Amino acid sequence: MEKKQTVRDLTQGTPITQILLFSLPLVFGTLFQQLYSFMDTVIVGRCIGMDALGALGTTYSLNFLTLGFVQGFCVGLGIPISKSFGAKDPRQLHRYLWNGLWLCIGISLLFSVVMTAAAIPLLKLMHTPESLLGMAADYIHIIFLGIPAAVLYNFSSSALRAVGDSKHPFYFLLFSSVLNILLDYLFIVPLQMGVAGAAAATVISQLISGLLNSWWLLTRNEVYQIKKEELPFSAPHAFYLCKIAIPMGFEYSVSAIGAIVMQNAINSLGSIAVAAQTTGEKIRQMFTLPMESVGMAMATYAGQNYGAGDMARIKKGIKSGLTIQYLYCIAVWLIIRFTKTALVRLVIGSAVGPEAEGAVQYLSIMSALFFIHGSLMIFRNTLQGLGRSLQAILSGVGELIGRSLGGLIAIALTSYTAICYTNPLAWGLALIYCMIMVFLTLQKECAKDRH
Repeated sequence: MEKKQTVRDLTQGTPITQILLFSLPLVFGTLFQQLYSFMDTVIVGRCIGMDALGALGTTYSLNFLTLGFVQGFCVGLGIPISKSFGAKDPRQLHRYLWNGLWLCIGISLLFSVVMTAAAIPLLKLMHTPESLLGMAADYIHIIFLGIPAAVLYNFSSSALRAVGDSKHPFYFLLFSSVLNILLDYLFIVPLQMGVAGAAAATVISQLISGLLNSWWLLTRNEVYQIKKEELPFSAPHAFYLCKIAIPMGFEYSVSAIGAIVMQNAINSLGSIAVAAQTTGEKIRQMFTLPMESVGMAMATYAGQNYGAGDMARIKKGIKSGLTIQYLYCIAVWLIIRFTKTALVRLVIGSAVGPEAEGAVQYLSIMSALFFIHGSLMIFRNTLQGLGRSLQAILSGVGELIGRSLGGLIAIALTSYTAICYTNPLAWGLALIYCMIMVFLTLQKECAKDRH
């Protein structure tokens, strides 16, 4: 089958143009991904009930802890690939690809078995309300059994993005997002599978998207080729991949531990607070995921240009990325300001009551502080693209401290408002660290170039 020209060399051209063109498919992809998550919330909230919606909310931090590691790990596997692509070294590129695949198989099996077995004890440890525990367990068990599908999707997407192809992961994600919404309705309404149906729809759609990515990568992308001598496991390549990918996975998981502390604080405030924060958080994610997509673009951009040895171009890319993020934050703040009540009504079917009021308050506070999140995505992903994954873990520690501190304050004051400020506090602490580390790293690399 004929190979297609689908890659983008980010070492050439105007930085802001290249970042925009590369990130737009990622942005639209995450919007559609969040759309099906949002529709999942709407269908669950309206067709099953507020307890079911609260049950899904109680699993978020545990889901984040596990699948966040998977996502970070797979993004990390793409960094050596993008660096090899920027350095024009196809042999190393293929060795990193195949050894990344072997690592993904191992981590899929390990995480699926361990987390499925540990799900209920962890939910109890988080003080999940007894009325929500059964549904929460039904949902998270299926999600954890489907971890191999999540790994396949994340690794195949990362491998395509590493060589500049952000379009086809978007096309396949769009297809799977529509499929997810249809399966949500089918499983929850006609088949009456409850929250288990919502989880099954998510796993099936991820599996299909991952298979489509893999098909394109192996049969239609002109960079990747199958050569028998490059397929076997290589300890040096696997070690280097783990050196980059494991810290990135832990970075996501460390910050997720803070999210668990935060969820424990929310749970302690009662089911109304759980439902209000779950509603607000689902809407918040719909607006902030595009910022994370621009961050992913920065990781690939920094990785390719680091491989090419162009530090000055990386600095220009940081400025361009921040410009994109801040313009987006202003637009989103205006949108939420005038639509937050309607968005909450869409999710829970009412604009009045304590759940609705809490969700509106959450959105008002968070949207005013989105610029912190946008800045963090630029600096953290630049740090990752530079291969400084160990330092990235410490940015996760900043988020852990921020969420833990916010959660403890909320418990001490029995304050839902403190919950609303917890994520921005976590982002801010992580941002300060990432900015310092990016500055020091670029300064060090520029000094090497001069000598």
